[in-house]
Amino acid sequence: MSKILIVEDETRIAAFLEKGLRANGFGTAVAGDGATAQELLLGGDYDLAVLDLGLPGKDGFAVLQAVRAQRVGLPVIILTARDSVHDTVAGLEGGADDYMTKPFRFEELLARVRLRLRSADRTPEVSVLREGDLSLDLRSRRAQLPGSAVDLTAREFAMLELFLRHAGQVLSREQILSHVWGYDFDPGSNVVDVYVRALRRKIGSERIRTVRGMGYRLGA
Repeated sequence: MSKILIVEDETRIAAFLEKGLRANGFGTAVAGDGATAQELLLGGDYDLAVLDLGLPGKDGFAVLQAVRAQRVGLPVIILTARDSVHDTVAGLEGGADDYMTKPFRFEELLARVRLRLRSADRTPEVSVLREGDLSLDLRSRRAQLPGSAVDLTAREFAMLELFLRHAGQVLSREQILSHVWGYDFDPGSNVVDVYVRALRRKIGSERIRTVRGMGYRLGA
């Protein structure tokens, strides 16, 4: 299991990232300030860092500089509200592997995390997910049933990918909301139910089961 250090001083965003990454099979830890983050990263126990720049005490640029000065080669994805070209260039030239600005979509961050980890260990990731006679090609973003292709919207694709990666597991509405719609979702919204109905119409109503009081499950 890959372990990710989330360096973020905003509690709500840190909790959202931790929940989403754990739901996708990653181990996580959180550092809320630069000094703690630097100490943990130099300890060598992590496979990737998601690094905010605006941190208490030592900022993200200083943490990144210290880590790279020690020739620590773990992938670092900067996730920050700073969206100027100057900051982006400074981050990438300072040794970051990627740079994302807030607000962000978790689906995109997750894709970048997987890409950086895959590049680091050179282990190819499966490009087609399957459950029974249903398949989802992650490159073409198309679903396939026997004898027919299924066109999906971007949200439907993200939802189906989540279900397929966790086939047989119950996913709560909150988990689905946070993965597909990002950290600014409204927990009282019925948008998950609406999209599940739409997805059922396209892939078959029997494939996604409702688990009362808990959420939804793909497969038996």
